[in-house]
Amino acid sequence: MIVGVPKETKRDEYRVGMLPVGVEELSRAGHKVLVEAGAGLGSGLADHEYLRHGAELAAGPDDIYAQADMIVKVKEPQPSERTKLRAGQIVFTYFHFAADRQLTEAVLQSGCTAVAYETLRDDRGRLPLLIPMSEVAGRMSIQEGAKYLERPQMGRGILLAGVPGVEPAHITILGGGVVGANAARVAAGFRANIGLLDVDMHRLRYLDDIMPANVTTLFSDRHTIREQLRRADLVIGSVLVPGAKAPNLIEREDLRLMKPGSVIIDVCIDQGGCVATSRPTTHSNPTFVVDDVVHYCVANMPGAVGRTSTFALCNVTLPWALEIANRGLLRAAADLPPVARAINTFQGELTNRAVAETFGMAYNGRFEKEG
Repeated sequence: MIVGVPKETKRDEYRVGMLPVGVEELSRAGHKVLVEAGAGLGSGLADHEYLRHGAELAAGPDDIYAQADMIVKVKEPQPSERTKLRAGQIVFTYFHFAADRQLTEAVLQSGCTAVAYETLRDDRGRLPLLIPMSEVAGRMSIQEGAKYLERPQMGRGILLAGVPGVEPAHITILGGGVVGANAARVAAGFRANIGLLDVDMHRLRYLDDIMPANVTTLFSDRHTIREQLRRADLVIGSVLVPGAKAPNLIEREDLRLMKPGSVIIDVCIDQGGCVATSRPTTHSNPTFVVDDVVHYCVANMPGAVGRTSTFALCNVTLPWALEIANRGLLRAAADLPPVARAINTFQGELTNRAVAETFGMAYNGRFEKEG
C-alpha cells in the first residue's frame, strides 16, 4: 500500500500525522510512504529524519493525494484538500463530521473512505485515538483560561490561585470525561475552587474518590449549571457524544448570569460546541466577547503544542494505520471491530448513524455487524 502524509493546512496547525518511526514500521512491512516536504517542521521533525527511515519526499500535496492509497493526517480535509480526494482512497484522520455538513457532503461526493480517529471505539467503549488529544486539550484549557482571565485579555483580572487573604478563582467544568478530568487535575494544582459536573453518577463517584478536596463533584442538571454559572470565573465546556454534535448546555440568556469578564473555554467546539454563542476561532484570533463574557473556541487546541501532541497522537494511531495497511480496509474492518466503528463514509455512502441523524441523511449500516 502507498501511504501518504501531507503537511497540515488548517490555520495554526503544527502537528503531523506520522513520526519517522511510523515510516520505518510501514516500510519494514513492505509499504511505500510519501511525506510532503516540511510536513513535520511544526513538530520539530526535519525532512532528513523521514528520509533516513525510508520515506520518499513529495514537493507538494498533489503527488501525495494522487498516489496514496491511504492518507494519514491530523485534521479534517480543508477546502483546498477536498478537491484532491478520490474514490477508493482511505483517509485516516479526525473528521468530526457532525459539526460540518459541508465537509460531510464533500467527502461523500469524493467517494473516498473516511476512517475517523474520533469514532474508533474499542470493546470497552474507550476512544483510544481521541484520548491523548483530550488529555492535551483538558490540560491546556486551564492554561488558556488563566491567560484570558487577565485584564489585558478582557478578563476579570483574576489569578486562579488567589493569594493569602484573597480567594482563588471558581472554575466550573461541564463534563467529567477525559477532558474534564484532566482540566480538574490541573485546576486543582492551582488551588482554585472547582465544580465538576456530569450526568453519569458512576463516573461522579469515581471522580469524587480520586480528585483533591478542592474539586466538588456535582450532578449536571439545568439548575445546577445555572447556579455554577453565577459563581464561575472560568467555565470549561468538555462534553462529548461520540460522533454526534455536542449538546447545548449554556444558552444565550444564561450569559447574563455570569460575571463581566468571566471566561468560557469551549473545548468541544470541534463537535459544534456546548455553548449557544460559541463559534470556531483560531490560535491567531482565539477569543471574542458576547455579553461581557470572553469566549475561547479554538477548534484545534492541541495544535499549539505540536511536538507534544504529535508524539501523543502518533503513539496511538500508528498501530491502527499498520493494521489497515497490512490487512486492507475491508479485512481490517471484518477482523477488528474498532476499525469498523471508525468508518464514517464508504464509497460515497454515510456509514455513521449519529452523523446521518444529525443531518437527516441516508445511512448505510453495512459495518454495524463488524462494529
